[in-house]
Amino acid sequence: MKDVKEKLGESDVQHGPFSNRVFLMKLDERDFPGIIQRLDELAESQKYTKIFAMIPKYARDAFAADGYAEEARIPGFYRGEVDGFFMGRFLDDARREEGKADLVKDVVEKARAKARPRTEVSLPPGYEWRLTTSEDAPQMAEVFEEAFGSYPVPIFDPDYLREQMDGGQLYFGIWEGDKLVSLASPYIDEKDLNGELTDFATLEDYQGKGFAGFLMLRMEEEMARRNIKTSYTFARAYSYGMNIAFARNGYTFSGTLTNNVNIASGGMESMNVWYKHL
Repeated sequence: MKDVKEKLGESDVQHGPFSNRVFLMKLDERDFPGIIQRLDELAESQKYTKIFAMIPKYARDAFAADGYAEEARIPGFYRGEVDGFFMGRFLDDARREEGKADLVKDVVEKARAKARPRTEVSLPPGYEWRLTTSEDAPQMAEVFEEAFGSYPVPIFDPDYLREQMDGGQLYFGIWEGDKLVSLASPYIDEKDLNGELTDFATLEDYQGKGFAGFLMLRMEEEMARRNIKTSYTFARAYSYGMNIAFARNGYTFSGTLTNNVNIASGGMESMNVWYKHL
């Protein structure tokens, strides 16, 4: 049931019944504009109800002509120079409708009210942070499972996490002694010079200690070291805590992806897009 990642031509896509969608993660210009029809055909063959595409400015009008609507936009998303457009095409009217519109609006308003420039955050006494290793995979899987309950890819599987780390994926963790209590991960694109901050997970008994904000700054430092220009995230649109954490760290809200992914609640959730130029 988990989503799969594969190539569609030379472009990167993720799709599956779990989130009931096709996600164009990275468009290769050699596939444009033919990929628009290929995405339609894939969605139709699998009876998916949404296609979500992250695309550069040159492709926006062609996707819009096929029925895609702009859900969010990040200036300078590609190499700090070209705007990125986050476009959604709904193949089911029910999925198009946001069932918690008032909550989404309130979350964004309260987060924006707490916006401020970047400030340093320290860990409380008794905690330390470091990058995870393969030996940490069982604890990592447990933290992710408690935090999310469901997820599009198998992050509850220690072997999957080990494969990710072996492939170069970084995970930043906070420990209380030998106990892993909080995690997050940056998905860094060193070609387009952007990075997604994701997989924020903190055990329930340890929430409210500022761990997300602390890990956010550590991941930004790593991305800046690699000359990454833009940091961004998809934050659960119904979660006050994560949206406030990004606003407090100087991120700008840029739109909501409606009913975009199956995560945490075991059902479809909308995601808010936040970004910051590093």
